[in-house]
Amino acid sequence: MSADIISGYGEGGTETVLSVDAVAREAEALGSGITSEEALSLCAGEPLLELKGLKAGYGKMEILHGLDLAVGKGQSLCLVGPNGAGKSTVLHSIFGFTRIMGGSIHMAGRDVTALSPAEKLAKAGIAYILQDNSVFPDMSVEENLLMGGYLKSRPAEARAAAEEIFGKYERLAKRRRERAGVLSGGERRLLEISRALVMDPQVLLVDEPSIGLEPRFIDMVFEILEDLQKNEGKTIIMVEQNAKKGLGFADLGYVLVSGRAALAGKGGELLENPEVGRLFLGG
Repeated sequence: MSADIISGYGEGGTETVLSVDAVAREAEALGSGITSEEALSLCAGEPLLELKGLKAGYGKMEILHGLDLAVGKGQSLCLVGPNGAGKSTVLHSIFGFTRIMGGSIHMAGRDVTALSPAEKLAKAGIAYILQDNSVFPDMSVEENLLMGGYLKSRPAEARAAAEEIFGKYERLAKRRRERAGVLSGGERRLLEISRALVMDPQVLLVDEPSIGLEPRFIDMVFEILEDLQKNEGKTIIMVEQNAKKGLGFADLGYVLVSGRAALAGKGGELLENPEVGRLFLGG
């Protein structure tokens, strides 16, 4: 049996499933890349967050090779692509977890490339929601939530923000005194999102919101994100392993291959693209 039909992406039988390497090869042929002008044309109005020719990586290894990306205020954007394409590295770079080797990151027209993660959160309004389970299991739900306000100048401000969140999410309010370790997977993800909201960020970087969750909790998490975008005007940039769910949610989609944007467009348009479907959506 050919290596191209053994394992990898897709939901069909072995005759339709491509290996990870094959997906990367074929995804590279989807497009010739996205220019800065093309990225800006997808924005709703002026870009709130913009990457200009971003080169970034870890140590001496460059993962992103001149990436252009733009998203407007209140828009959502989903990054999809094969393993190793650099999707999470985009989020890491925006928040300050990588070494920037070239290009720049702008927030509301301001160059924030060199800001630290703490400065990105406190001064630029960018929050990062980790992929992995990041709650403190032996602390109460309330204590976990208050941890999100550690950069606020006064503890009272963090408490006021936490109370607003408890007022919004009854599921958390009912369990505020309980250990976070007893929460369901969906409740833990809600707590992680809520903790990021304590600082009232403009941009939420969400890494794999559905990972490890049962289908009913996945729907709940995406409903929460939709509410934050539609009703509170949050801008959301996400990496999502379930490409169909992510592109169905997002206004914009970018297909990353080998640290570059091979293709970008409206989320719904990418869902209808037969090649994107064959490679990433199990179609």
